[in-house]
Amino acid sequence: MTKQRILVVEDDLDIANVLRMDLEDAGFEVHHADAAMTGLIKAREEHPELILLDLGLPDFDGGDVVQRLRKNSSVPIIVLTARDTVEEKVRLLGLGADDYIIKPFHPEELLARVKVQLRQRGSEALILGDLELDPQKRLARYKEDELRLSPKEFEILALLMRQPGRVYSRQEIGQEIWQGRLPEGSNVVDVHMANLRAKLRDMEGYGLLRTVRGVGYALRS
Repeated sequence: MTKQRILVVEDDLDIANVLRMDLEDAGFEVHHADAAMTGLIKAREEHPELILLDLGLPDFDGGDVVQRLRKNSSVPIIVLTARDTVEEKVRLLGLGADDYIIKPFHPEELLARVKVQLRQRGSEALILGDLELDPQKRLARYKEDELRLSPKEFEILALLMRQPGRVYSRQEIGQEIWQGRLPEGSNVVDVHMANLRAKLRDMEGYGLLRTVRGVGYALRS
């Protein structure tokens, strides 16, 4: 099964290495950035499922990173901070952080908070214009009408909706939805995408699903 990606933005390498070991032992794929700007670049290029963000970064404040991320991303952000005041906690949540944890912290508490954020993200409704998916009920709608999808079509659409505009290659879709079990040269992804496009078109969802020739597929943001 594909591992969930976590980006750790932390300039203290000792703390970063401990976080990496704890998270990898828990089954996550961990990426690291030691500065705010590097973290923003990796968040854009590597598409993590969650970000652990230290506030005291060398180039600019972690609060600024939260604001910049929130301009075009809903990725869960847990802030790591030593600033244990009500005012600071209110400020962080107001900027768009999903949670915070005060240093020093116990690894089990951190892992519990990470799992809560990922679980909430996996069950929340996905909305893109007139298109809506409810992962808990496995229900898809377009313009309030039910969109009848196969289980794999539903999973593909949910994948694309979580990052609208991002182009997913056939290999990435195969890896995420079929856990890399498709044989080389298989056209299963293309068949499912064609079916999904036809169902959207039947409901007047023209142009929602975009094919980037030679690259892959995306939903128009």
